[in-house]
Parts: sequence; structure tokens; C-alpha cells
Amino acid sequence: MRRICALLCCLSLLCFPVSAEESHKYVALTFDDGPSGRYTSRLLDGLKERGAKATFLLCGYRIKEYPAETQRIIDEGHEVGNHGYSHRNMQELGRRQIAQEILDTEALLPENCRIRFLRPPGGCCSDGVRQVAEARNLAILNWSVDPRDWAVQNAAAVEQAVLKNVTDGDVILLHDMSDSSVTAALHIIDQLAAQGYEFVTASELAALRGCIPKAGKIYHHFLPQ
Repeated sequence: MRRICALLCCLSLLCFPVSAEESHKYVALTFDDGPSGRYTSRLLDGLKERGAKATFLLCGYRIKEYPAETQRIIDEGHEVGNHGYSHRNMQELGRRQIAQEILDTEALLPENCRIRFLRPPGGCCSDGVRQVAEARNLAILNWSVDPRDWAVQNAAAVEQAVLKNVTDGDVILLHDMSDSSVTAALHIIDQLAAQGYEFVTASELAALRGCIPKAGKIYHHFLPQ
């Protein structure tokens, strides 16, 4: 009788549902250099249709040019990060210049827009960038998957490069600056969603993995623990 009871207990454990954290895979789509006007609008339409969230690393001079698109990004629940005002290589700048790039960008954003991440253009970091980011209470967000969509300009090639390399917890680098990049991004969402992936902001991905990003520290991904 004891053996039968033990067997029934083991079988019952097999019937318990797997937790959401165990059964779901997550990635963070990130888009650099925008907003861009019609490309960003088309991307936002596609994200909304698919229920996907993303992180937009925005340049100050483009926020100034496209305030409506910037506001729409925020209103629709996406995350905004700081990509510097002018898109200059921050490795070549002094700390005061780096700080000004960050401050000039943040000054153009609504007061209720909380910035958690800095992504220096090109991911080019230095001691100065890290020190300024720490002083501004910003973590540095780089990436783990880069299909070089800005150079390839081929949606199918970009899509395949991501699908071939992506894993749970990756941060994917893309841009909302061309039709090919936006087309690739939406196809990537469709393909990965069919594989069980969910699309969350970088901050959400960090939280799902129990990570509190530290100011001045560089993050490339948020892998399962």
C-alpha cells in the first residue's frame, strides 16, 4: 500500500503546471538612434498589434525633431533610454561633455519619463562614460545580439542573423531608421513568439531575472539564473 501511495504522489507531481518563469522565454528588443518619423510610427503600429514592448535608446536631436513620436513611445508603454544628444562617440569626449550629452537629452523628455539606461553610441564605453553614468544613476545597456541591420539593409538577412543566435534573456540591437530594419523586427517578433518568446523592456527583463541594474555597470543580457 505504501508503494502505491508513493507512486500516486509522484504521478501527481507530474501534473502540476510549470511556472510562468520556467515555461516562458524573454528577450528585450532595443532600437537605437531614433525616433525617425514614419519608420518609428510603423514600428509602433506593429508592436501594438503584437502586444510587444521594447526599449528605445533615443538621441536628443531626434527627440527635438520628432516630439510626437517620442511621446507616443512613452504613452504606449515602451521604455526610453538615453543615447546621447548628438550621437557622438562618447569615448572621445571628456566627462563634462558626456554629462552634457545626457542632460541635454533628458531635458527634452517629459518629467514622468524615468530613464534607467544609457547606451553610448556604438556601445563605445570608457572610464569617463562609466563615471558619468554612475553619477547620473544610469546603468549602461549594451547588447548580446547584433545583426548589424544598419549596415546590412536586408530584412531577411537581419531576421536570420537574430533567429540563429538568440537565446532566452538576450538584448537584441536594432534600429528604427529604415524600412528593412522595421520589417525585420516585426518578422523576428512573429517568429520568436511562435517559439514561446515574450517581448519585454530591458528593465522588465532585468526584473524578471532578479537583477537590479547598478549605476555605471555595463549589461549585455539578463540570462536565466
